[in-house]
Amino acid sequence: MVDASIHRMFRGRDLAQKIVQKIKETEVKATIMHVCGTHEQSITRSGLRSLLPDGLEIVPGPGCPVCVTPANEIDAAVKLAENGAIVTVYGDMMRVPGNNGSLLQKKTEGYDCRIVYSPENAIKVARENPTNEVVFFAIGLETTAPMTADILLDSPPENFSVICSHRLTPPAVDFLLSLGETKINGLIEPGHVSTIIGEKAWIPLDEKYHAPQVIAGFEPIDILMAVLMIARQIKNNKGCLENEYTRSVSYEGNIKAQTTLNEVFKIKDEIWRGFPTIPESTYEIKKEYQQYDAIKKYDIQMQEQGENCGVDCPLCGKILRGLAKPQDCHKFKKECIPTNPLGACMVSTEGTCNIAYRYGGIIKL
Repeated sequence: MVDASIHRMFRGRDLAQKIVQKIKETEVKATIMHVCGTHEQSITRSGLRSLLPDGLEIVPGPGCPVCVTPANEIDAAVKLAENGAIVTVYGDMMRVPGNNGSLLQKKTEGYDCRIVYSPENAIKVARENPTNEVVFFAIGLETTAPMTADILLDSPPENFSVICSHRLTPPAVDFLLSLGETKINGLIEPGHVSTIIGEKAWIPLDEKYHAPQVIAGFEPIDILMAVLMIARQIKNNKGCLENEYTRSVSYEGNIKAQTTLNEVFKIKDEIWRGFPTIPESTYEIKKEYQQYDAIKKYDIQMQEQGENCGVDCPLCGKILRGLAKPQDCHKFKKECIPTNPLGACMVSTEGTCNIAYRYGGIIKL
């Protein structure tokens, strides 16, 4: 259990005010992007945007793994459920609409779709149902991918397979910067992802763009310190990689997890929701473990995919790229609410629209 004094230290009002004053003293005007749903929760819930000086903005990017999973991968899971497989998935993904509905809709129609809390839970379902095909819809960024890789190394049952929808964060950030759609002056890089991939994974972006980057933790003080570090870099006309989250993130990262990932997965080009194809941005199961790749096992033909969340969500792609905010959507807080989400950004508790609905606050673009 984390000591309560640690929480107080990273949420203290007096310390926050001192950091905010230091930020104001830089007199920097800039747009800073983060790519982490947990960062967005902390920023919005704590009202951090209201503390920042005019002209210094934090905008969310594609940091919610549920939100960036494209509709055609959901469609594949739906098709397998319709074909009689037991489809298991993490909770929020159950409600995300694809082109042919969500897994929750299929569940209400009588198909066997189940929420699990880990890949091990999905394996348990497969062992308890040996006459049924069981598919685990594996989503997430580098943080959850090692768990999926680990179960494939542990000789899962023959009736078990995986839709691999794990994605890599640095290639998405690289792609965003190369698009140049949003003027991004600095980046707050995700802490949880970085505990796996390490500081070293962000160095190629540093060498390519020389943009201010700070790996940050998730408490309000962590995020304010990251903003201060970025503002000082901009003030000094200096762009480099810094690590605010040194209590959890090392230079090398989690070597054991990286080894597991490299053994089971290869990397391929793939679309993300809201984006065209991003080079080298998705994990794919290697040939040695192909018998557990549900797409190949059942010869699922993946459909072409556009940028939107779903049929009724016109702005999702722009929200994920930092080009629009939830309040720009005329359906936000009206037809589109957490109990009736029209797109992934309202479904997930890490989605920008869901967070804006629950905690309020205005994102300026």
